[in-house]
Amino acid sequence: MSDSSTFKKMGMIAGNGIYPETFARAARAAGVELLGAAAFTDETEPRLADLVDEIEWLRVGQLGKMIKFFKAHGITEAVMVGQIAPKNLFDLRPDLRLLKMLSKVKERNAETLFTAIADELAKDGISLLPATTFLDDLLPGAGHVCGPTLSDRQEEDAAYGFRIAKETSRLDIGQTVIVKKGTVLAVEAFEGTNEAIKRGGQLGKGEAMMVKVSKPDQDFRFDVPVVGPATIETAAESGVTAIVVEAESTLLLGKEEIEGLCLEHQVSIVARSE
Repeated sequence: MSDSSTFKKMGMIAGNGIYPETFARAARAAGVELLGAAAFTDETEPRLADLVDEIEWLRVGQLGKMIKFFKAHGITEAVMVGQIAPKNLFDLRPDLRLLKMLSKVKERNAETLFTAIADELAKDGISLLPATTFLDDLLPGAGHVCGPTLSDRQEEDAAYGFRIAKETSRLDIGQTVIVKKGTVLAVEAFEGTNEAIKRGGQLGKGEAMMVKVSKPDQDFRFDVPVVGPATIETAAESGVTAIVVEAESTLLLGKEEIEGLCLEHQVSIVARSE
């Protein structure tokens, strides 16, 4: 996706989880020489500092400080990698730059807010690139990925859950559903994927399936569907035995660890296309 000669400097807007570290290593492998991370207190893993050249610790909401940091290091391209916990979004303490931006956003959901942030970055000459930049090899194609193969009944649930998840994502409710034998057990909303897995898994009593898709016309600069080791562990603990993702549109982060956990807990992962 990216020519390493194009990106000698790269900025990261780094949230939680292993996504920022995965991206940092991939960026280095692609030839990025200066890597600068805008990191968030109580969100970003402190060890990210060892993988980047420059790091600025921010509170969620300090948009002006983040832009100033990127400009100070001559960074004109950035990626948004890793999520921010909902509790911190509720505890948002916006600076003046963000307050001005928010005053212009009428409908406040993830897509409108992140689009507005991208527009603010662009005003200062900073382009927000797809969050899959340098990570194409972590987007599985259609078919079996790891773990046991699906039964005929599970294949039916996969098709059903995929259709339902596409509809809930179109309505901007959530991109993950938990299903069992043609019944929707849980739909992801603001609480996030892991909490939806726990709710649905409890109802599924060991036979639930998780289906995660991208939104129609997904803006891959942010909110890319992700499955990581923590997803597999949560699924196993909650009695979810199969995970269906959208092919070519879902990042599998920590793939070797994922494969090991799927083998250990007998959790299936399958990638599916529309």
